[in-house]
Amino acid sequence: MRALALLLLLTGTGLAAGCSESAVLEPPDRDAGVSGDAAGSRAAAELGVITRNLYVGTDVDAVISALRTPDPADDLPALVEAIETLRRTDFPARAAAIADEIAKTDPHAIGLQEVSQIDLTLPPLGVDIHQDFLSTLLAELNERGLAYDVAAVVQNIEAAPFPGVSLLDFDVLLVKRGIEVGATTAQNFSNNLGTVAPGVILKRGWVTAIVTIDGTELTLASTHLESGNFPGFAELRAAQAQELVGALDPARPAVLMGDLNDAPGSPMYQVLVGAGFIDVWRALRPGVVGNTCCHLDDLSNKLPDLEQRIDYIFARGLERPHAGLIGKVEQLGEVPADRLTGPVSRIWPSDHAGLAGKLRLPTLVAGL
Repeated sequence: MRALALLLLLTGTGLAAGCSESAVLEPPDRDAGVSGDAAGSRAAAELGVITRNLYVGTDVDAVISALRTPDPADDLPALVEAIETLRRTDFPARAAAIADEIAKTDPHAIGLQEVSQIDLTLPPLGVDIHQDFLSTLLAELNERGLAYDVAAVVQNIEAAPFPGVSLLDFDVLLVKRGIEVGATTAQNFSNNLGTVAPGVILKRGWVTAIVTIDGTELTLASTHLESGNFPGFAELRAAQAQELVGALDPARPAVLMGDLNDAPGSPMYQVLVGAGFIDVWRALRPGVVGNTCCHLDDLSNKLPDLEQRIDYIFARGLERPHAGLIGKVEQLGEVPADRLTGPVSRIWPSDHAGLAGKLRLPTLVAGL
């Protein structure tokens, strides 16, 4: 979700979020991002991951902002406009496109953010919408012969501002069936915004799973940090990142992915780098900016409208001695050919671009 204007109520001071990328923008190249070593080592054991913000499908922030004003007359118009946008962004169609992305990249694990459960029953407006993003996506994966299990899920946002209106938001970690999964966690951050409007509770959280792939045990983590560029928000994201990395065993290799809502160089970024995590995009795609956010609310823009890099894959303990990470990383849903047919116009699979990475596992690089 984009920044909540109403949250200007939040007190506190601090740095503005983020430093912009200094790299020169290059055109997308989906065959790029392969380290020289990986290009000649196709048989090596690899970990494949995807991080994907599914996008709720409408500007929920506008509805919340209307709820925060003293004039109740603006609440219903904001809700009606949000519902119309939700119809235009057609999650079932987008889920099919995202399932196609997953089929092409065949990852071991998928970190999902903004996994929504939407229930709108408003007979006077002729509205009867019920969408369960997770079950819809899993059904699309099953149709393609792809079996993924839910390793961990955490509930975040709870919004029920009107009778007949309910939105729940989740972070989910999917793992390919057959992969050994050990301990899992699903946790909300202790640093959260809480109640931000009548009937709206804004929380964030994370999910983790210890998995064993080709004999290598590692931790997978996925999260969605708080959004917004208001005073104190950069520090809030840094505190959330610190809480997450503090829960990860530094002795075990780890991959952390998600919508982190801040730029390279930000306090959040410094927390992760300071904890020994490597920014996979920067390591494997040096010189490519790699912006991931954000297309228009209704996803109708014909050309990419991505101005920020806020979605990441980070890795710790997978680097090769004296050579760093070996693997590849690419964007998903960032070129016009990725658009699909929507109810009104062609639309993008999400308002974010996703990331797909394949990283060489340490068991095959030790001692090299």
